[in-house]
This record gives sequence, structure tokens and C-alpha cells, in this order.
Amino acid sequence: MKIPLTSVFVDDQANAERFYTEILGFAKKHDVPLGEGVRWLTVVSPDEPDGTELLLEPTGHPAVRPYRDALVEDGIPLAQFAVDDIKAEYERLRGLGVRFTQEPLDMGTVTTAVFDDTCGNLIQIATQPQ
Repeated sequence: MKIPLTSVFVDDQANAERFYTEILGFAKKHDVPLGEGVRWLTVVSPDEPDGTELLLEPTGHPAVRPYRDALVEDGIPLAQFAVDDIKAEYERLRGLGVRFTQEPLDMGTVTTAVFDDTCGNLIQIATQPQ
């Protein structure tokens, strides 16, 4: 079993595309118009262009907003991304204006930080010690 695609719900696909590509550094993989301003919009890690795609999915379903709002209110990240050097990535993203809700926190087997993706989600980045 593999995970070829996963998704995050976003308030605005154009804003999400900008944030996930220009700020986080993902590469756009697919951008297919589906009508009424909705697109099948996926991004991938530039290090793994044939790896797992992240679908930047519109928040059209009525259950999405209450679910995401509850996660954000409780400080729970919707997704997690691996980074090689969390302190360097934290500083890079902060320098680009990204708002963190949790600074890098060493938890023994992993160091994590959490930021607001400007699209309605909290995202966690993590580094495991070598």
C-alpha cells in the first residue's frame, strides 16, 4: 500500500498555491480547471517530483470549516512535513513572514514546530535527530 495523494483543505486556492510554492518551496504538479473557479491543484516536494502529491482542496463541503476551526482552536496541526534542519527552516519561514504558533520544541525523538499556513490550517514541521 502506498500514499500517492493526500489533501489539505484551503480557503482560497490561489493564495494556497502562492504560499505552498513560493513560501514553503513545493513545486506545482497538476493544475486542472474543474469549473466555477475550482481546480485540481497539487504540489509535490521538488526533491521527490514523483512522490506523494498534496492536493490543495477547496473547503466546499459544509463539514470542513467546523472541523478545521476546532483543530486550529485546539492547536492541532492538520498535516506534518519533514524538514532536514528545523531550526534553519523555522528561521527561513519566519523571515518570510510565516506566523508560528509553536517554536521549535525538542521532544527527544523529534523536534517540531507549528505554523499557520494562511489558508485555514496549522501545519507541523518536524526533524528527527540523526
